[in-house]
Amino acid sequence: MNITKQVASLGQSLWLDNLSRSLIRDGTLAKMIGEDGVSGVTSNPSIFQAALANSPYYADDLSRLKASEPNAERRYEALVVPDIQAACKLLLPVFERSGGRDGYVSLEVAPRWAYDTARTVEEAHRLWALVNRPNVLIKVPGTPEGVRAFEALTTLGINVNVTLLFSLVQTEAVFDAYIRGLTLRIESGADVRPSKAVASLFLSRVDTLVDRQLAAVGTSAAQARQGQAGLALAKLAYQPYLETFHGESFATLAEQGAAPQYLLWASTSVKNPAYHDLLYVEPLIGPETINTLPDKTLDALRDHGRPAVRVEDGLAEAEAHLVELARLGIDMEAVGKTLQDEGVKLFEAAYEKALQQTA
Repeated sequence: MNITKQVASLGQSLWLDNLSRSLIRDGTLAKMIGEDGVSGVTSNPSIFQAALANSPYYADDLSRLKASEPNAERRYEALVVPDIQAACKLLLPVFERSGGRDGYVSLEVAPRWAYDTARTVEEAHRLWALVNRPNVLIKVPGTPEGVRAFEALTTLGINVNVTLLFSLVQTEAVFDAYIRGLTLRIESGADVRPSKAVASLFLSRVDTLVDRQLAAVGTSAAQARQGQAGLALAKLAYQPYLETFHGESFATLAEQGAAPQYLLWASTSVKNPAYHDLLYVEPLIGPETINTLPDKTLDALRDHGRPAVRVEDGLAEAEAHLVELARLGIDMEAVGKTLQDEGVKLFEAAYEKALQQTA
């Protein structure tokens, strides 16, 4: 068994944080699924903007669409939705073997609606119908408005990847919304067994901002704390996951066949080249988790990863780290809010650039 498949044997799903027509048509994605055990795909506006810029396989369709579709957003969707559908087809055997617990592909609602609950629900519902595959997840942001949309979508039976989470408070709010949505779905007489959701907690971006704040503090003690906040955040988020989805609050829903909302480790490529390239991978392997990896990080795991269940190791140290950050004047909830707002802006800029590429 190769290293990446060993990770799956330890209870963690590996998803690819990338998608393009090249990956599909060149057979690369199929090879990753077959040889590496990749069991899902995440996409976002930045990923598709890069795909449209770099893959040669969009030119013919884009030329046709320019002549027939006047709306830039509909041209964009006409280019990327077939990629989502093709990836869903490749992962359908994984979805079926897992009983619907794995094998998903994510497509994001336009970031411009991140602070509009009603429009997020409307757009998510439209994209869900447009893709029309059982193993698609519609991505909505973990903004307060997005969380309310997520609850409504769960009640409607639309499966969701809640993205752009950067703090414990944000993550726990998403868990609570999932439970409320499932409860309302059961009260309406609907079946919750097909329901699926994940909560995407971003890690390397947390360290990028916190490291900058620690550098501003300027003491040797502050500098010694750099590169640890993202990992501490993830390890501490796993505890409320266990308490929520293996505790009393979820017991009745579990009896009805509802699946937990797995934590998904996102932003797992290191931004600081001084850090180990598997900083956000090896220490976070554990049951009922997902790690979505860019190609380069997947390559590193395949090459020199050392898989073992470690997600609950070092909890006391993680707690002490966040306490020390607070003592140094770093507010992790403020960090989370800043990064979430920045993330929305970054994805919106990438989305607008992708639309321009279809002009």
